[in-house]
Parts: sequence; structure tokens; C-alpha cells
Amino acid sequence: MAVALMWEARAVEGRGAELLAWARGSTLAPAPLRRETLTAPADRVLVLTWWDAAYDADLPELPEPPADLLHRPVHRWRFESAD
Repeated sequence: MAVALMWEARAVEGRGAELLAWARGSTLAPAPLRRETLTAPADRVLVLTWWDAAYDADLPELPEPPADLLHRPVHRWRFESAD
């Protein structure tokens, strides 16, 4: 079964590049099957990871970034493949 974890954060205005660098530098062990990092307006960063695991499996997630980088708390969601 495929499980996708979404991690989304919004940086303090003007610090999106720093948040992006922090997210790119954060590693997960073990590594996911696939990982994508995306950006959006308003200094938002989204990290998607895919795992070959059950929906409720204990999986590593990105930690909280430094509080001074964040405009608001990190949002996290978990999804399973519908196909």
C-alpha cells in the first residue's frame, strides 16, 4: 500500500528561501520511496513523501522548523493511494 505524507509550512514574510533551504536540508531515516519539495506564493513550502507502508504505520516526518521562520504552525496530512 502506498501512503503519502504532506508537510506544509508558511514562512515569515520574506523568509521563504530560508524555510525552503531548511526543508531541503532535513533528512528522513529511513528514506521515503519518493520525496518532492514545492513552493507557492506567500512563502509557503510543501514537502510530499511516499512510503510503501500501511496508513497507520509509524513513519518518520519532517520536524518542526525553527519557530522564528514560521508564520503559523506546520500543517501535516496523511493520505493513502486510492488506486
